[in-house]
Amino acid sequence: QVQLVESGGGLVQAGGSLRLSCAASGRTSSSYVMGWFRRAPGKERELVAAISGGRTYSAGSVKGRFTISRDNAKSTVYLQMNSLKPEDTAVYYCSAGTQIPPIDYWGQGTQVTVSS
Repeated sequence: QVQLVESGGGLVQAGGSLRLSCAASGRTSSSYVMGWFRRAPGKERELVAAISGGRTYSAGSVKGRFTISRDNAKSTVYLQMNSLKPEDTAVYYCSAGTQIPPIDYWGQGTQVTVSS
């Protein structure tokens, strides 16, 4: 089992930045694909970004604004979010798995609210 704990969410004004962190514990592996999903009110859950080895994936809606990275020594994955927009408001979930999309393990989620 892998446990994932997110942190770093909060309230920010449009145009601002936040960095989300996800600390992994348990049977972690640097070979796992790590990802960030989000679910906005009334919308489907969507994959925001994922990282596998040295390769990254970003959804079109966040490309150029969000960056995913990982520190294997700390078993932590990050999501740097810049130029935030009100439509980025959602609960953000960290996830891990063996392929993209990584859906085998989930964190509890962290709320991100962007005010206009």
